Amino acid sequence: MTKRYVRIKTPQGQIHYGLLSIDRTVQTLDAPPWKGGQPTELVLTEAQYQFLAPCAPSKIIAVGKNYAKHAEEMGGSVPAEPLLFLKPPTAITAHQGEILYPNLSQQVDYEGELAIVMGERTYQCEGEEAYSKIWGYTIANDVTARDLQKTDGQWTRAKGFDSFCPLGPWIVTEINPGALLQTFLNDQIVQSASISDMVFAPHILVAYISQVMTLLPGDVILTGTPAGIGPMQRGDHVRIAIEGIGSLENTVV
Repeated sequence: MTKRYVRIKTPQGQIHYGLLSIDRTVQTLDAPPWKGGQPTELVLTEAQYQFLAPCAPSKIIAVGKNYAKHAEEMGGSVPAEPLLFLKPPTAITAHQGEILYPNLSQQVDYEGELAIVMGERTYQCEGEEAYSKIWGYTIANDVTARDLQKTDGQWTRAKGFDSFCPLGPWIVTEINPGALLQTFLNDQIVQSASISDMVFAPHILVAYISQVMTLLPGDVILTGTPAGIGPMQRGDHVRIAIEGIGSLENTVV
């Protein structure tokens, strides 16, 4: 079975990285796995922890219009180069956490995405070398206040609200390049595409971004969303599933 790396918190407030077993126990590690964390003697049962986002990045770099059909539904074409923007780390919320619907917006959309987790300090990386800099993959929801995105002309406010980056539930170190990504809103499929449909593949994104900024271990890159984006309402349940990883689930409040 694929190893699933988690980040958890105990009722006493202690935070651990660990390996999730099929029986839902967690073998804790003495450091983040991308920093060579080794197993400790502490094993926690499901009743002894809650999931946190599986990493705590210094920054979240997101990519817009990286699926051709999504670019079309947004009323534009695929950019010649990756279109980058940032989400603040304070936007992160965990698997089963709440997405907070802000009073400033009248339209909040889901955007299911594959997320990259960096394993090494990376700057001005070239081509195929970028593969070796990726430590693993998880699932993200690039929640967007669509009305604010349209009126502001830039995306910081629309993408940056607290809880607007659900991330998790865990990290895997390998993924099938043709894995299926699907988003379910109240159990109805609203997005479905292969991650192979990306215009710019993960290693290309890593190499491109590293020409601009230093990527640190644990940093996250959101690789873009496929077609089918749409609004969520208070009380909605959204689930994003990627083959080979699992499902990220959150409720809008």
